[in-house]
Amino acid sequence: MSTGAVAYPRLTSAFRVGFTGTLGVGLAYGLITALQSLSTVLIYTGLALFLALGLEPIVLWLVDRGISRSLSVVAVVLAFLTIVTGTALLVAPAVIRQIQQFIEDLPEIVADLANTGWVADLEARFTGAVDVDGLFRAASDWVGDPENVLSLGGGVVSIGAGILSFITGVLIVVILTIYFAVTMPMIKSGMFSLVAATVRPTVVAVTEEVTRSIGRYVLGQVSLGIINGFFSAIYLTVIGAPLPALLAFVAFLGSLIPLVGPITASIIITASCLMVSPGLGIAAGIYYLVYMQVEAYLLSPRIMKAAVDVPGALVIIAAIAGGTLGGVLGAVVAVPMAASVLIVIRKVVVPAQAKR
Repeated sequence: MSTGAVAYPRLTSAFRVGFTGTLGVGLAYGLITALQSLSTVLIYTGLALFLALGLEPIVLWLVDRGISRSLSVVAVVLAFLTIVTGTALLVAPAVIRQIQQFIEDLPEIVADLANTGWVADLEARFTGAVDVDGLFRAASDWVGDPENVLSLGGGVVSIGAGILSFITGVLIVVILTIYFAVTMPMIKSGMFSLVAATVRPTVVAVTEEVTRSIGRYVLGQVSLGIINGFFSAIYLTVIGAPLPALLAFVAFLGSLIPLVGPITASIIITASCLMVSPGLGIAAGIYYLVYMQVEAYLLSPRIMKAAVDVPGALVIIAAIAGGTLGGVLGAVVAVPMAASVLIVIRKVVVPAQAKR
């Protein structure tokens, strides 16, 4: 009897531990699944907050010149809406039109590519081993069927759903950006009220410096992107590059990512032009080689001088790591996040270590 009395509590304890552990694992799994389901919402929210911080320096600039914050926010929001709407109306139709034209011209592009000198050289080198001419004929026949081209994007329904999802995402981000821009002081005040009063002044000072740094960075990178996209659109149109509006948008996105982005975008654009003709590819390559020098040594130092103070090696590491984890958005956000960590280390960690 005594042996059974001793074993029974042990069995109950083991069951309790196992049940609690299983419940914890299930709760953790459910939380991870919920976060994955909400990943799109979290990305939209983070991007909107990022853009709102980018608008904050302009609002503060207007406030410093005697304009009330309410009027400053209204002016900045109206300018933001005008730019977004104007860009959508100008760029979107041109991109769609050029993509349609490119799909129509794709069989002719493949046929012209088959007649170039380097293809003839390949055919001469691999005579009897590989039928290069036959491969190009098969490719021309394949791209000549519109259904095959549309199947690359998952079909008409998938493409339409993707476009609708993109437009919906843009609208959500714009609305959230406006909301965050209007309520930024209240958001900061609410966050500061949760901090202990003894450390609140330090937290406020560090947070303000971090948000100013992020805002200046966003404003600076967007300015570089607009400059690159604008001049790319003009130059690519003049030299007759394929899809100049789309390639200019690629240049704009590339300039949002410091150091790594412009190089990647330049390679993509040059390769796209090279597919049409070697001369076109060389012209694009020379232009972007010159532009990257101008951006690196003239534009970027002037625009980003007061934005973030991050070593070049850390910029590259942060951009690559952010791009690996979160794509283009991750690469864009990674650098100001690295700058924020450096600010916290300089303003909090280093002084605390010095007092020991």
